[in-house]
Amino acid sequence: MFQPPVFREDRPDIMHDLMRAHPFATIVSSATGGLSADHVPLVLKMDGMGILQGHLAAANPLFRHADGPIEVLAIFQGPQSYITPSWSPSKKEHGKVVPTWNYVVVHARGTFRFIRDTDWLMAHLHDLTDQQESHRPAPWAVSDAPDDFVARQLRALVGFEIAITDLTGTWKVSQNKQDADRAGVEFGLRQDADPQSASVSELVKVRGGD
Repeated sequence: MFQPPVFREDRPDIMHDLMRAHPFATIVSSATGGLSADHVPLVLKMDGMGILQGHLAAANPLFRHADGPIEVLAIFQGPQSYITPSWSPSKKEHGKVVPTWNYVVVHARGTFRFIRDTDWLMAHLHDLTDQQESHRPAPWAVSDAPDDFVARQLRALVGFEIAITDLTGTWKVSQNKQDADRAGVEFGLRQDADPQSASVSELVKVRGGD
């Protein structure tokens, strides 16, 4: 990933926070003979740089064709938004402004291994469900489903872990703009209809002057 220094994020705790807030990741590998990508919700466990836990369908080619540990890249996409030149006061002054895109992303590289253990998989599904349901007024739990139904579902799944070996983050939120243009971008994003824009606007406010 190309990382101009002004946008680079090196702090593991900040990147871990984004991974927890946006746990639906893209896992890229070449284990099947060519590039492949799987889109999977993950649970981050803290051990070293972190361990990502997830599951796939047992019918997935990644499981059927992979042999031994696999090197993978997990991509976590945070808030993102198009940035129009119309939000920048300098457009009226000299016109030397072009469209761009603000975004936040974390790349986690690591070693991927499959786990065929029913107890591990059940514990993971509880962790994943709790992660996504805990904020709800009446959270659903795995135990709400019939035991025989859950057992059949488990037979069709395979668990995995990714031991993270490298983390890189990019927070591109208008740090390279002049104060007036950055303020214009922040204001424009707050008025924008895209629901992600409010999150990007807050990042421009908090991180834009870094």
